Order: sequence, then structure tokens, then C-alpha cells
Amino acid sequence: MSAVCGPPQSLLVLGGTSEIALATARRLIARRTRTVWLAGRPGPALDRAAGRLAALGADVRTVAFDALDPESHETVLGKVFAEGTVDMVLLAFGVLGDQARDEREPLRAVRVAATNYTGAVSAGLVAAGALQDQGHGSLVVLSSVAAERARRSDFIYGSSKAGLDTFAQGLGDALYGTGVRVLVVRPGFVRTGKTAHLAPGPLSTTPEEVAAAVELGLRRGSETVWVPGALRPVMSLLRHAPRALFRRLPV
Repeated sequence: MSAVCGPPQSLLVLGGTSEIALATARRLIARRTRTVWLAGRPGPALDRAAGRLAALGADVRTVAFDALDPESHETVLGKVFAEGTVDMVLLAFGVLGDQARDEREPLRAVRVAATNYTGAVSAGLVAAGALQDQGHGSLVVLSSVAAERARRSDFIYGSSKAGLDTFAQGLGDALYGTGVRVLVVRPGFVRTGKTAHLAPGPLSTTPEEVAAAVELGLRRGSETVWVPGALRPVMSLLRHAPRALFRRLPV
């Protein structure tokens, strides 16, 4: 993927209350993005997010979207694409879950997997098909460094992100040469309201830093970006560490 791409004029966010997605939208609006669709569960949080982006000068519209209702995805997203060209789709929804509780209550673990992976497969394929039909566009998928190797502390969440990451890479290969690009974003621990109760650890990042990496990745025509960039060699080492050693590491 070598083509260089400027900031999109129109943006569809799947996961319209995500702090990372909203930081990305703010950054893109400051460049040239003028139309934003925020897709998420209807409510005050989605309305507040839309109002804040509209105050920056964008035309912002909200769309009722539920990752756990894949049967509705084609209809919901089809209505967005019917309103006009979408230059970029940002797939940003997902849940962390609670590892200890999810292990004890398998249906909660299934919900994490259904949101982070199954819902993303459905929405990703629908969005990719719509982008292909219009002949251009970018699909940006928020993955995680947790996708790189299973850890005792978050293997349920990590396994769902591993599935998403593999899916997004394969989708990017399938779309190669069609005019549609897929950018996989792998942040480390992101300091947000949802992670405020967790210890950040080394090489943590912020929504604004992820947003900057997304913009740079789009400009460079990248297929994958790590945030921060230092995570790439670190995760390469951890991925190849012997399992017996990896179990003892404080990760």
C-alpha cells in the first residue's frame, strides 16, 4: 500500500463515543474533514459527542448502530452511504471486559468476543463493500497490541483483538488494487476514562497520540501503525519469547 492519502473530507465513525475515535475526528476536522457520521447507540453521550464536533465547524450526523446486531448493519450503513460519499470509515467500537469476571461468567466473555470480533467482521465487510462500490476510501481498524500474544491478564480481550487484527489484515489484502485501503492501528495501553481504573504501565499512550498516528498513517499510505512506534520491536521480542519465559514476565 504505497499510495499517499490526504485527510478525508467525509468520515464515518463506527463507535461514535470512543475517545480515540473522537480525538481522531477532531484532528481530521482541523485539517479538512467537513462531514462526520457518528454511529453508535443513541443517547446523551452520542449527542454530546456530536455537539462538540459540530462546534468545530463540521456537519455532524448521528446514526443508531449496535455492534451486537449484525443483521442491521447492512441497512444502517447503507443509509449512510446513500447520503453521499464516505472517504474514510473508522472502526473504533469495542469493549475491554473484566477478565476475572468474564472467566467465571462465560456469557460475558462471549459478549466481549461478539462485540470486538463478530460485530467488527460484519460491520467491516459491509463498510468495505460500500467503499468498493464507490471506488475509493479508507477503512481504519482500531486493533491493539493485545492482539500480538495471549497474556494471562487479558487473554479474552486479547483473543478477540487477535481475531480482529487477522481479519483486517486479510481484508486489506483482499481489497488491494480496488482503490480501497485498510489501515490497522495497534495502540498500546490508551489512557482514557474507561481505563482510568487500570495501571497504565510503560509505553502507554493517549487518544490524541493515536489520532496523530492515524493521520500520519493515512498520509504515508501505511498498512499498519503502532502507537507508540517503540512498541513494534518490543512486541516482536515478546511474540518470539519462549512460552515458559513469557509466563513469568510482568506483562
